[in-house]
This record gives sequence, structure tokens and C-alpha cells, in this order.
Amino acid sequence: MDLHIFEVFSIIGTIAFAMSGAFVAMEEEYDILGVLVLGLVTAFGGGIIRNVLIGIPVTTLWSQGSLIMLALVSVAIAFILPLKWISHWKRTEALFDAIGLAAFAIQGALYAANMGHPISAVIVAAVMTGIGGGVIRDVLAGRKPLVLRDEIYAVWAMTAGFVIGMGWLTTNAGLLFCFAAVVFFRMCSVHYKWKLPRRSLVPSENGNVSPQPESIVTQPKSSVLQGTLSKGD
Repeated sequence: MDLHIFEVFSIIGTIAFAMSGAFVAMEEEYDILGVLVLGLVTAFGGGIIRNVLIGIPVTTLWSQGSLIMLALVSVAIAFILPLKWISHWKRTEALFDAIGLAAFAIQGALYAANMGHPISAVIVAAVMTGIGGGVIRDVLAGRKPLVLRDEIYAVWAMTAGFVIGMGWLTTNAGLLFCFAAVVFFRMCSVHYKWKLPRRSLVPSENGNVSPQPESIVTQPKSSVLQGTLSKGD
């Protein structure tokens, strides 16, 4: 099966994920070593987890020398980019992230399917390849994993893994359709802010569980104004 087109998508995903990790590290004010680590972890963390889970030697990472060099160059560029360019990148980051998610999820599913693993393993391989690097990045940055609490993200990787695991798409045209569908629905979830159901366990004042994460107490405008004036006296 000719998968050269997905190698191109993998290159785009590697660039997007490496720069995403670098930007997160700079937002957290990490030094150059921290920026490098988060960039590489975001780009390759998901693939490493996938390899461990489906029985591929982790050392195969070192055979991807060209992608590693590409990630290093991407991190270096991210580190020296002017702030205006970084702001422009952040506006288009969701699209490149969706491309990387689709390409890596499909490649992970194909790895597991070609090894004869059951559909459950194919789905796990798709999800971990697509989101694993981002989860590790957020944990190292001291953040809640974005892919587990923001717009629908991992579900699209799961869907791609399920479709490939069921053997419904085996041709290049079918895989390209799956790729386009994942990118499309991921961008829809960003644009329309689709979210999975969630439930808060923060208790309310009457002792019941409140659906709101926290209550906001406001003061009357008059009391706030009086407090301001008293400070100025």
C-alpha cells in the first residue's frame, strides 16, 4: 500500500506538534532545554507510547532521523520567531494540529491493523499516536491535558481507528477520505465549540453537587466605589 501522501502529512504534523510544544514551553517561561524537550516530546511522544502498546521496538524511533532533525529545526525556528509571527501561528495552529491529529491517528491505526491486532488495539493505537504527545506536553508543563477537557479531540482519533480496524477503508482514496473527515470534524468542534458531556463535583451552598465549577460573588457597585474612595482618602 502506497502511503507516501501520509508521510507528507506526518511531516506537517511533526512540524505542527514540535512547534506547539515549543510555544507551550515558552508560555511557561522554560529555558532553551525545556523548549527543546517539550517540542520533541509533543512530536514523538504519541508514537513512542503506541509502539510500546502494540509491540513495536521503541528503538525504531532512531530510524526516523530525518523527522527528528525536522523537529529540532522546527523547535529552533519557534524559539527565534518574532512575537508577531508567533501570534499569527497561534491563529492557524488549530488547522495544523488537526492535520497532525488525522495523519498520526491514521498511521497509528494502520500500524496496529497491519500487525493483526484486534480492533480495540487499533483504536488505542490511533488515539495514543494522535494525542499522546500533547498529553505528555501538558503534564510536563503543569497543565491539565487540553485534549481531555477542551473541544472534542480524541473522539475523532477513536473514530478513525474504529473505521480502519473494521476494515471499511483499505484503499488510498478511502484513507484520504478518512483523513479529510477527521480534519473537517476537528475544525468543526473548534469552530462550534463542541464538547463532550461533563459533570462537576463541586458542592453548592445547600450541600448538593453543583454543575458550576465555582460560584462568583460580586459586590454592589456602590460598595466597590466606596472602597475605592476610602483608599484614596
